[in-house]
Formats: sequence, structure tokens, C-alpha cells
Amino acid sequence: MHFTRPRDLVVAGLLGLVLGYLLFLVAYGSLPQLPTLAGVTFAVLAVVEAGIALSIRSRIKNGRVVAAIGIARSVALAKASSLAGAFMGGAWLAALAYVFPRRDELVAAVLDTRAGVVGVASSAALVAAGLWLEHCCRTPRDQDREHTRGTTG
Repeated sequence: MHFTRPRDLVVAGLLGLVLGYLLFLVAYGSLPQLPTLAGVTFAVLAVVEAGIALSIRSRIKNGRVVAAIGIARSVALAKASSLAGAFMGGAWLAALAYVFPRRDELVAAVLDTRAGVVGVASSAALVAAGLWLEHCCRTPRDQDREHTRGTTG
């Protein structure tokens, strides 16, 4: 398994943006109001992943034994979370792009704008936490190789 590349996150975000905007174009009038705290779930997940990252980081730093299967699961969680956060971040940006200009025309658009801001912020937090968790799961040898590449190249 490869670590998450920026290209993967950009593609996921653009896919969420395009699909989300098309959904809003076609069905905004028939959609229920977006709950203001709908995006908070991703913020909670980001906090949990940050806690896992801190735990793994301190274990590796202190030289304590870390189960390989636990690290593999954490990397898979981190990768899935960062991609899901990027996709939903794009979808929340699509919601904002659609409702923000319509705030003066539609009362629902004002509340949906608030939900969009919460969703974008929470999605960004999840992407950041996922990438940090993935970084914390690297073996010290991987980190040493990166430092030597950066100094010689």
C-alpha cells in the first residue's frame, strides 16, 4: 500500500465537488434543509484519529513494541479518512458554491450556508488528521530515508 498522494486527494475533492454541484443543480428544491451540525461527525473522527496518531507516535518514539497489524489498520483508516474527507470536502464546497449566491433569494440558503461552512471545516480537519496519522505510522527507517533524500537532493 502506498501512502496517500496529493493527486489522490485532489481527484477525490474534485469528484465530490462536481457530483455535489450537479446534485444541487438538479434537486436543491426537493432536498431537505441541511442540518447545521451534519459535518461535525468528521470533526469527531478527526479528533479520534489525532488521538490514535499521538499514541502511535509516542510508542514508536519511545521504542515500545507496536503490532504490525495495528499499524497496517491505522494506515488503512488514515488513507480512507483522508480520501473521504477530501471527497466530502468537495461536496460541501459544492453546497457552498450553490447556496452562497442564493442567500438573498432563499431563506433556506442562509442556513444551508452555515451547514456548508461547518462541513468544509470538519472535512478539512479529517483530511489533516488522516494525513498526520498516516505520517505517524511510518517506520523510523522511512523517515530517515526522507531526511537523507532532502539533504542530498
